[in-house]
Amino acid sequence: MTASLHAQEWNAPVRGSWIAGPQEGVSLSIGDLVADIVVSEDAHSSVKQAAEFLAQDIEKIIDQRPDIVSVMPDDKPYIRLATWGEDDVPDNEEFQVLEGKWEAHKIKTIDQSVWLVGANPRGTAFAAYTLSKRLGIDPLYHWTGYTPEKHETLRIKEIDYSADEPTFKYRGLFHDDEDILAIERDEKYGWPVGSGGTVPSEWYERFFETSLRLRMNMVAPFTRTRRPYEVRKTASDWGLHYTSHHYDILLSNPYGYERFDLAEERGIEGPYSWFENPEGIKKYWEAGVEENIELNCIWPVGLRGTEDHSHKFAEGTTQAEKNEAFLDVIRTQVAMARKQFPEDKEPVFHFTMWGEMFGILKSGIPDLPEEVIFIWPDDTDGGMGVLNHLPENTGKMKHGIYYHLAYWGPMRKQTTHTITPQKIEEEFRKVIDSGATEYMLNNVSELREYIMNTRFIAEICWDAETAFKEPDAAGRFTEWWCREYFGDAAADDAVTTYNNYFDIIHSYDQIWQGALALDQAIYWSHFHEYTPGRITFTQPEVAELIEKVHQRALRYDEVFEVAERAESHMNEEQARFFHDNALLGMLIDYRPTQAADIAFQRMMTQTSGPKYMIPFLKEAVMQPLKQLDDEVRQSEWGHFKDWYQETSMRKKKSVENPRYSYYQLKEFLKID
Repeated sequence: MTASLHAQEWNAPVRGSWIAGPQEGVSLSIGDLVADIVVSEDAHSSVKQAAEFLAQDIEKIIDQRPDIVSVMPDDKPYIRLATWGEDDVPDNEEFQVLEGKWEAHKIKTIDQSVWLVGANPRGTAFAAYTLSKRLGIDPLYHWTGYTPEKHETLRIKEIDYSADEPTFKYRGLFHDDEDILAIERDEKYGWPVGSGGTVPSEWYERFFETSLRLRMNMVAPFTRTRRPYEVRKTASDWGLHYTSHHYDILLSNPYGYERFDLAEERGIEGPYSWFENPEGIKKYWEAGVEENIELNCIWPVGLRGTEDHSHKFAEGTTQAEKNEAFLDVIRTQVAMARKQFPEDKEPVFHFTMWGEMFGILKSGIPDLPEEVIFIWPDDTDGGMGVLNHLPENTGKMKHGIYYHLAYWGPMRKQTTHTITPQKIEEEFRKVIDSGATEYMLNNVSELREYIMNTRFIAEICWDAETAFKEPDAAGRFTEWWCREYFGDAAADDAVTTYNNYFDIIHSYDQIWQGALALDQAIYWSHFHEYTPGRITFTQPEVAELIEKVHQRALRYDEVFEVAERAESHMNEEQARFFHDNALLGMLIDYRPTQAADIAFQRMMTQTSGPKYMIPFLKEAVMQPLKQLDDEVRQSEWGHFKDWYQETSMRKKKSVENPRYSYYQLKEFLKID
């Protein structure tokens, strides 16, 4: 077998596809004999970590854990993790092509051994994660809950697999919007008081591991949290470039300037201001470099406030003066950071255009130091070209992008994925054409709700040429996704369900259409309570709303009929993940829509006042909302316990809260 795919072509199964039959390929286990995993004693920590994961993965498949050794055995099979340049790597043309390449890797069976060779240590690690996937490990298993198929013996097909350099040099996930994991609670009352806590280390490890299994090489952990050094070191040791977003200048954590007493700890007095306290703020930034200089980092530069708002300028400052201030600050940051690095280490910086910084573009792309990557953001809703946020000519500079699958702000996408695969394909084709491929940071919040399109983006970023060599990459990916995760028997109906999902939830505001309609129904029922018949349901605008809600409810009925048919062909793991990833986002809107439709239909025929309306609301309208509660809890399994709890971003008085209408209706009806 020769496998030369540079990226998933989405035309065949991946998970478990290299498992061989009883008389085929190379044996990795027979009885109690299990192949060793061979890693040099002086191998990079990222390779050693990949070996640990590979050993765990094989143990999940055959219930036996391989030994990790530093010397190749003479008497049994082995899996060799090596980096080009190590003495024992076969010196032939097949492996020589790796020399000098960024993260390229090769997997090849030779006699009774499996060689995983990378052009650099991270390439070697990616080879190990690729092997795990092909042996049956789901790279998203923390989020899907999938367990690998068990085998009494493990044999691998004869493999000759190559992966060339990735399209995007730096590719990473940004875990922003601390909606669940870092929430601190008021000591007296127990309610959420906002972000600023500490994300548990096991969650960071899940994020980092998932990134690596998707062949990402960069991570930006939460910005509005306490970030222990151990977390940053784990990312770096495992092979990830540690970075942060646009206001975390030189990884100094401005959010904690006062909030975490970081300024005081660093001996700095005065405000966080380039204009009022330049020496203090420079000392603060320098501390960020000092604390992280031993780690593998990409350093943010720029000028913003301590809570992701614009930096304050004196009244009357012109745009030209602001532009020069931005550039002066960036040059200063780069220069003072470079002073702390040894001569043989070349730091990398990124400057992300955001908010008030867009004013700089009116004068053209700024002349930044050559070490700085110029980052173009989307419109926070998946559109790169909407605001012309891509370079027309890259010039001598390096360019990249900052992309949002999740967002918290004027448009809130926290519990439901709303960016379609088709949108991603359209926008990333533009990105590739523009040459902005040095860097890609994908904002995924706490990741769970966005794993489908996160994987799509990861595979595009590894090899866009393969991904886009044929039209309709989004359609091919969606079909492959459904076969890979839900099986052939369920795939067609699963594809239809996802297409229905993105047809109905086609933008962030569609998440709460049912909640708004039910809110209106409750308001109208209030008039029934005091003045029966006051609402005239024949009024055009009233009739139009009622019919729109009714048709939306009927559309959902059709969608879930197909979804239920798909589920009937799934095993327990598949059905649970299908519910989480394909159904829950719609259910958050479907159940309130049902409740609103029920209320509207009854109010159009009910003229007897509150004596009959209120009991009806208690019994009939509450039924789909209570059902939603059960469906939400269904998605709170394992380490996702209380995942949809009330938080600082999911409040009762916000239409974005999936249980908003339920709480409001209970309050109106005085239900305990």
